[in-house]
Amino acid sequence: MSSSYKKEMDTLVGEILNSYQEHPETCSINTRHRLNNDIIIDLLEKIRSIVFPGFFETKTLNESSIEYHVGELLEDIQYRLTKQVTKALFHSEHAPEDEEEAQQQAEEIVRKFLRRIPALRSILATDVQAAYDGDPAAFNTDEVIFSYPGVFAITVNRIAHELHVLGVPLIPRIMTEHAHNLTGIDIHPGATIGSYFFIDHGTGVVVGETTEIGTGAKIYQGVTLGALSTRGGQNLRNTKRHPTLEDNVTVYSGASILGGDTVIGEGAIIGSNAFITSSVPAGTRVSIKNPELQFKDRVHMTELGQEGFWKGND
Repeated sequence: MSSSYKKEMDTLVGEILNSYQEHPETCSINTRHRLNNDIIIDLLEKIRSIVFPGFFETKTLNESSIEYHVGELLEDIQYRLTKQVTKALFHSEHAPEDEEEAQQQAEEIVRKFLRRIPALRSILATDVQAAYDGDPAAFNTDEVIFSYPGVFAITVNRIAHELHVLGVPLIPRIMTEHAHNLTGIDIHPGATIGSYFFIDHGTGVVVGETTEIGTGAKIYQGVTLGALSTRGGQNLRNTKRHPTLEDNVTVYSGASILGGDTVIGEGAIIGSNAFITSSVPAGTRVSIKNPELQFKDRVHMTELGQEGFWKGND
């Protein structure tokens, strides 16, 4: 290494270190409470294995070993999740005073979370059934569990939501952003979602933090349940910014429903590409008038030296 190159690198290192001091919010140095994303995602998969036993394991489960299998998973989840929650609590607005207090809080949170697993399984069973009932292309519920991105995103969200409700910072969002990355479905863990929920296709769906969704709702790809404006930034925290969908609402692809005061009444149907910022009464159908389509004979257009569109079958 030449002396000039070494000098150049030393200068660069110094500039980077200076930038760490200038922008401490983008550094995580000398912290004892750094979360491990890989462990959190692995824990998420372990929880999914309990919720859907036999679907995602590498070995076949049977009745003689299932009790041992579930017990072993629970012990692993309890131990490692408690460690991650302990670290996460130091990132909250009301951080514990010391490690002992954080450990005690984390142990209680994880106990409460694990006790919620039977209820989680019950509500996710309705989501699986909703996906199967709502999609004529579904062969059976196994296909839905194995392969539907909407079911995966909803599963992750329901797990993350339980931790969010219990006051765990960071970890729920890490989980839902993992699902977002894999599916293109962005559901904030704070959203409240009723049973029998189905997201068809899913890519591009956005569900904001304060969204409330009733039982039996169905939404399609590209739907946004968002805020009217986020220009207020942190001043809008803890306010109802996102819409409410009552029971049995259907929202078709590309629709945007915005605002914390916006309520979509029970049984309403929102058509594709609708843009809604005010409430819709129960049982209402909302649709955008179809744009005028023009069809021109391709042969005639070719005679004019232009490329046309064929009306009819080729």
